[in-house]
Amino acid sequence: MGGHIAIPVWLFVLLIMVTCAAVLDRVLIPSTRWFIRRRISRVIDEISTRLDIEIRPFQLTKRQVLIDRLVFDPKVIEAVQAYAQEKKIPREVAQAKVIAYAREIVPSFNAYLYFRIGYWAAKKIARLLYRVRVGFVDNEDLAKVDPNSTVVFVMNHRSNMDYVLVAFLAAERTTLSYAVGEWARIWPLQMLIKYMGAFFVRRNSGNRLYRQVLERYIHMATKEGVCQAVFIEGGLSRDGCLRPPKLGLLDYMLRGFEPGKDRDIVFIPVGINYDRTLEDRSLLHEIKPHPEKRSGWFIVKTVAGFISNNLFLMVRNKWERFGFACVNFGHHISVGRYCMENEINFSLMSRETRFPEVEKLSYRLLDSIRSIIPVLPVPLAAFVLMENRHSWMTEFDLKAGIYNLMEDLKAKGATVNIPGKTREETINSAINMLKIRKMIIQYDGHIKADPDMFDILSYYANSIVQWQQDNDIKSRGIPEKMEVQEEIKGLSRLKKRSVSAAS
Repeated sequence: MGGHIAIPVWLFVLLIMVTCAAVLDRVLIPSTRWFIRRRISRVIDEISTRLDIEIRPFQLTKRQVLIDRLVFDPKVIEAVQAYAQEKKIPREVAQAKVIAYAREIVPSFNAYLYFRIGYWAAKKIARLLYRVRVGFVDNEDLAKVDPNSTVVFVMNHRSNMDYVLVAFLAAERTTLSYAVGEWARIWPLQMLIKYMGAFFVRRNSGNRLYRQVLERYIHMATKEGVCQAVFIEGGLSRDGCLRPPKLGLLDYMLRGFEPGKDRDIVFIPVGINYDRTLEDRSLLHEIKPHPEKRSGWFIVKTVAGFISNNLFLMVRNKWERFGFACVNFGHHISVGRYCMENEINFSLMSRETRFPEVEKLSYRLLDSIRSIIPVLPVPLAAFVLMENRHSWMTEFDLKAGIYNLMEDLKAKGATVNIPGKTREETINSAINMLKIRKMIIQYDGHIKADPDMFDILSYYANSIVQWQQDNDIKSRGIPEKMEVQEEIKGLSRLKKRSVSAAS
């Protein structure tokens, strides 16, 4: 009984590892899961009491259950059969593709991460970079929205910061499920985005099997009342103007909708604008006639330089935020009411007859968004500079032009987000921002837009150009740099003559 057994060291180490694995599997991991689930349940119970639109059971369902439900959806199975016959491949191969698509699309929503980490991070980042404002929201109109309806926030897309900004501002009311492009499919960002409830979309994919899986997922989420956020333009604006609407996601939501029977779908238009869009130069580079292809190293170097430069300014206490970031919420549009008023039923229409009706509704949404895009100081200054780019002006003239434009836009119903008490300071900050970014040429007390920066100034001015269509800044000719140099020489000669006359 008191004897010893000699075993090799490698076997002893192996036994220790097996024992540790057993303890983890049977004791530590289950208790940790129980602790995490308990915390998540507490968060859900707490959040549900203050959200205007509650978290749906669909969002709390295990991800694998949703994947199985999507893979074995009757219409997806029909698509698998048709795809296998078309490509002349075994049905199991087509089914494997569907499973891969479903795993790629279906999110893994985690309420704890969304509200305790995601909301905190979004709030800190947004307020660190911008002076965040909600310019307009009609709470009485939003209170009329049926809490059991499927709410879809439809917005313009100016920056990748839109995801952070709107999620932060809407978090007091609801959770948002975004459609995110393939740019975010990198580790660990991909995992984090899935936990936040977003789903990935392959833009402009011509794969019919993939599109069928995506359609059925969006159909499922919409039917179950999941609150969603859709960028109606389908991508970022490259020139600052609103792009024509993309119909794909809207069509997926509407094609099976039966008014009076299904849960109502309510669209809420959202207008977003910034005093500075972080990726403005990159966006403008993409629309050049023959853009130079930039390497990954160039992108990394540029981003690192931008971050290091701003960190250096922070250390020296000279860093300033990038102006305003503002969001406006428009009046809701009920699809059920819209269908009754126009006597249409999307679920009974063929693709040929449905698409024109979806397009008509999408342009109505686009017009609603256009009317609530915030008017901010930098776009105002950029618009006045571009309108007067053929002549020099004093800073006083520029400010006067901005004030006149503000009053004109207010009279037309635009939401101008410039506080009355600090209007002078706000306008000065906007002009100073343009000077720091070297968009303005200064000479002898006169200023003018730098021709090398016309594209960027136009980008910001175009965000409010819908209110001044008669003065569309993109329709006018752009003077060459040499013209401005000649004008500077002319001002210099004029100054010499004035000095000679005075003496």
